[in-house]
Amino acid sequence: MGMKTTRKRYSAQLKAKVAMEAIRGDLTLAELAAKHRIHHTMIGT
Repeated sequence: MGMKTTRKRYSAQLKAKVAMEAIRGDLTLAELAAKHRIHHTMIGT
């Protein structure tokens, strides 16, 4: 079996939490991304 790299999976709970914070607009996308250690484009989509 080969070692296949899969992209990191984020829980629905985390996604919802980040989405709610993004909607509130307290932090910029970059600040949110840094806080949750995810790429800012993940939040934008």
